[in-house]
Amino acid sequence: MGQATYRIEPFETGWGVAHDGRTIGPYETKEAAYEATIAAASMALREGHAIEITAPGLPDAAVNAEPIPAGAVDRAR
Repeated sequence: MGQATYRIEPFETGWGVAHDGRTIGPYETKEAAYEATIAAASMALREGHAIEITAPGLPDAAVNAEPIPAGAVDRAR
C-alpha cells in the first residue's frame, strides 16, 4: 500500500488539513484540525497505508487554543 501524508497548517481564518493536493477546513483551532486528521488517518491505517502527520510547533503550542486572527494567514501559498 501507499503512504497517506497529512499536514496541519494555517488555512483561511483557522487551521486546515492538507492531504492529496487539497486542504480541508478551516477548523477553529489546531487541536480541532488534529482530531479530524486522526479520524482520517485511522481509516488509512486500517486500509494498510503508512501514515505521516505533521503540525507546526509554536512557542505557545501547549496553550494554542485561540483561532488565528483574520488576515494573519499568508495567502501566497
